[in-house]
Amino acid sequence: MSSTVSRQRDKSSFDYAIRSGIAGGLAGCIAKTAVAPLDRVKILFQASNPDFQKYAGTWTGAYRAGLAIYRDGGARGLLQGHSATLIRIFPYAAIKFMTYDQWRALVIPNRDKETNFRRFAAGALAGMTCVTFTYPLELVRVRMAFHSRLSSLSAGQTRPSFLRAMRVIYNEGSPPSPVTRTTTVQIFERFPVLKFYRGFTVTMVGMIPYAGTAFLTWDFLRAHFFPVIDDHSKRPHSLANLAIGAVSGAISQTVSYPFEVVRRRMQVGGLTRPDRWLRWGETVRAVYSSGGWRGFYVGLGIGYLKMIPMTAISFAVWQGGKVCWVFRY
Repeated sequence: MSSTVSRQRDKSSFDYAIRSGIAGGLAGCIAKTAVAPLDRVKILFQASNPDFQKYAGTWTGAYRAGLAIYRDGGARGLLQGHSATLIRIFPYAAIKFMTYDQWRALVIPNRDKETNFRRFAAGALAGMTCVTFTYPLELVRVRMAFHSRLSSLSAGQTRPSFLRAMRVIYNEGSPPSPVTRTTTVQIFERFPVLKFYRGFTVTMVGMIPYAGTAFLTWDFLRAHFFPVIDDHSKRPHSLANLAIGAVSGAISQTVSYPFEVVRRRMQVGGLTRPDRWLRWGETVRAVYSSGGWRGFYVGLGIGYLKMIPMTAISFAVWQGGKVCWVFRY
């Protein structure tokens, strides 16, 4: 019993939080690197890049799109935007997993209050917390991944770097004539940092079902297959963590995917409509008019190919990292 009390006390300590965050950050980097090429193709499909629309809509389209990217830019093309991904994903995953431990301890103080709703709430709060702190890095990553070789050549541009993408976002939206300025442009000119938050609201709303469902599924399945009996539970094997993480990724991706499609459209809105802040309603209508209800699920197949292994790896590495770096020190 004393060891259980000590374990609970350690979970609320600053040292535990830091070690859990480091484990989560490394888990996110490893998982994202494993699926980076798929992530690049998925962003091109979701944001309706004109150079790659001919590949969307079929299972073989992702493969053919990947080959086209490789022919044009080699391995660097498949990893375009990955530097921004790693810069973003370490703090993103670190904050997500670290705050999940803290939110869970707060929302579920004991096993009597361990309900599925509370599990969902803890995951959703963790997801919203990490998005708030890391969203500008996500926007830069999407912009870098959205650029294709053909569109860059036609516009006389070079392959976007992280700093160049930041400068473009910061300076975009200034019309040639003051007469054409809209209220949104005036706000952007006064507070240019807001340009890094295009699509933020839909991201926050979409994060609720995504992170909430992922952690709910993860927590529920672990509690079901590895229940706590007399303050003791069997520690799941790494393969079990991978399997549970994969199921969590598949379910969370399905319930939140329409939000992700709308979010991508709004994030690249600075390229298509730099003078305006795209709104929810018009973006949803644009997606529906271009592909009907199927438009909200474009790229879902490659989304599964990406999210299932990524979530499985991230959960398993996070859990393994906590075992190595948290409980053994």
